[in-house]
Amino acid sequence: MLIDTHAHLDFPDFEKDLNEVVQRAVHNGVNTIITIGTTLESSRKAIQIAETFPQVYAVVGIHPNEAHLAPDDFYSDLKKLAQHPRVVGIGECGLDYHYLPSMTEKSPFKDIASAGIMSDPADLETQMADDEIKNKQSIVFQQQLDLAVEIGLNVIIHQRDSWSDTLKMLENYHGRVRTVFHCFGGTREDAELLLKNNHLVSFTGIVTFKNARQIQETVKALPPGSFMVETDCPYLAPTPFRGQRCEPFHARFTAEKIAELKNISPAEVAEMTSTAARFFFKLS
Repeated sequence: MLIDTHAHLDFPDFEKDLNEVVQRAVHNGVNTIITIGTTLESSRKAIQIAETFPQVYAVVGIHPNEAHLAPDDFYSDLKKLAQHPRVVGIGECGLDYHYLPSMTEKSPFKDIASAGIMSDPADLETQMADDEIKNKQSIVFQQQLDLAVEIGLNVIIHQRDSWSDTLKMLENYHGRVRTVFHCFGGTREDAELLLKNNHLVSFTGIVTFKNARQIQETVKALPPGSFMVETDCPYLAPTPFRGQRCEPFHARFTAEKIAELKNISPAEVAEMTSTAARFFFKLS
């Protein structure tokens, strides 16, 4: 039995056939799904789904790329959601610098700049927009870490192009908050640094990709109990489903690839990752 530790079942991709999606997961041995909130409204929907399906639990939080839209008083609303009996974590939260105005003209944040964003990364206006976004993400991230401490839940971390700043933020919570770095794509050394500080990592279908040599080497090196599996569906469908909508049942293919890489059976991967997930999310 597998646990998909990171899905987005509230997304429109699953609106028309959610029941079939959940049943397909169960039929393929994925008996538990944890659906992750990205905004207050998304978190509410995640709870509603967890109330509907006994196989599903919810995690509530505000994604860093949604932080600039979060109300200043979101903490109290999120705390209420986090106290629901079907909620097993806070997140996904963290820092994401990939779409800063200085990184791309297609940035979803470019409206933050007071005028048009220049293509020159050194442009003062662009740098100010970057700093504003980083500051807002940092504030929202910190508040969610504070909430996790207050109510005793672990945290799902989203980190993209922000490794150093994310680790620096977590230093202040050492021994008080445990996290999992979802969709982990770092090196063995990166993973070992997290494990040293009692955090976990989670692997998606990326491990099945032919060009994913670095993450495959990381998988080989990590001991049981240090990692979990996820789909991040509807994104990142594993081979042989690349280019299609990802679903929770695809966690099976990620687990099979991990088994191949570690030269163990898929059943062993299912047992070690499910045990880690049950402990991390405090599942009964």
